[in-house]
Amino acid sequence: MNKLAVETGAGKPTRPRGKKPKGQRLKEFVTDYKRQWEIQSMILPGIIFMIIFCYIPIYGLTIAFKNYTVIDTLGTAPWVGLDNFRIILSDKYFWDAVVNTLGISFLKLAIGFVIPIILAIMIYELNSGRFKKMVQTLSYLPHFLSWIVLGGMLITWFSTTGLFNQLLLGLGVISQPQNILLDAGKYWWIATLSDIWKEAGWGTILYLAIMSKIDPTYYEAAKIDGASRLRQIWNITLPNMKPIIALNLILTVSGLLGSNLDQTLVLMNSQNREKAEVINSYVYRMGMSQGDFSYATAVGLGVSIVSVILLLVANKITGKLNDNQSVL
Repeated sequence: MNKLAVETGAGKPTRPRGKKPKGQRLKEFVTDYKRQWEIQSMILPGIIFMIIFCYIPIYGLTIAFKNYTVIDTLGTAPWVGLDNFRIILSDKYFWDAVVNTLGISFLKLAIGFVIPIILAIMIYELNSGRFKKMVQTLSYLPHFLSWIVLGGMLITWFSTTGLFNQLLLGLGVISQPQNILLDAGKYWWIATLSDIWKEAGWGTILYLAIMSKIDPTYYEAAKIDGASRLRQIWNITLPNMKPIIALNLILTVSGLLGSNLDQTLVLMNSQNREKAEVINSYVYRMGMSQGDFSYATAVGLGVSIVSVILLLVANKITGKLNDNQSVL
């Protein structure tokens, strides 16, 4: 190498522009941590919690590939490979649970995803502060009640002597009272509408927070231009809500296979089981009631993998609709 090359540094390996060496990055991290150790240390309990309850239990997924019983340990249970997954593919009851899960989830997506947006806009447009607070409180309240309480209320209301039968009889819709929860054909709608009733108000919180940050001058300019209130909502409110709507859509789509277990266990009975059994309750029944832990784990693992795929697909699609900008 000639003298000019040595002086100019030619021939030496170069780093990508803007990338610091590992030693310097580690030194900067330690320096920043020492300067903000009180704040930085606040995250340590959360990290420890995640390691103990989220990452260490991942090792337990190995029983999906074993014939595990209560007398075995994770290490001594014999390996069976993909046998549990082959059983899943030929299990009629599992596929019935998949159909019920998708049916209920798509109804919740089609109806329950839109209603919180509409409700949030309606609350935001209210002029009376006192009435607005009352509406918010009443819409939030069901979220704080457990499905044990709400399920008991629904069971009472839907009984032959309950509120709904009395209303339908009074309106002349039916001539004889019937227990609605015993009708399997109506269960999907009961599960969907009751879940919307419980969570719609709570789902407005993020939307209201976003709308509160919209610059009021946008609306003032629209009023000067003669835009109606509906036009202002369509051209100002909804576009500003687009990122959080996209994020909620991604999370909702990724959870299509994760129906509400608490709701199902409370509302399901021997008469409506054929339409009420969802994947989560099926896994619970196979694992806890019948003791087939390997099979239940295999089902749960398969559902988790599909959910991750749905998450990535939904993120990709919403990114295309959001000017190729991902919200995750």
